[in-house]
Amino acid sequence: MTQENEENGSVKNTMDIIINAGDARVFISKALDDVANFDYKSAKEDMEKANEKLVVAHRLQTKKMQEEAEGDQVEYSVLFTHAQDTLMTIMSEYNLTKHLIVVFEKRDKSNGGK
Repeated sequence: MTQENEENGSVKNTMDIIINAGDARVFISKALDDVANFDYKSAKEDMEKANEKLVVAHRLQTKKMQEEAEGDQVEYSVLFTHAQDTLMTIMSEYNLTKHLIVVFEKRDKSNGGK
């Protein structure tokens, strides 16, 4: 593989991190809308979809980091840094939303709601 092909593959993988993380954010946002409508079943389904996207993004990030840990020459990339920041932020949103679903569902059940 030529250096140009490696760089193009690296950029594609980095963009795939951003795209998958962004897709996860869409599902997380939908899950929050579901919670607002007391539809916890749909919220949990949307969170499962978000998790699937985050797993893909995280695996791509881990692969890139493992390459460097194994001694491969890796140049600094603003795009990869952005991808990591995006993934980390959306993973935090995911964790918070997952917790909110539990909190609101418990609250509603204890109040005799849905």
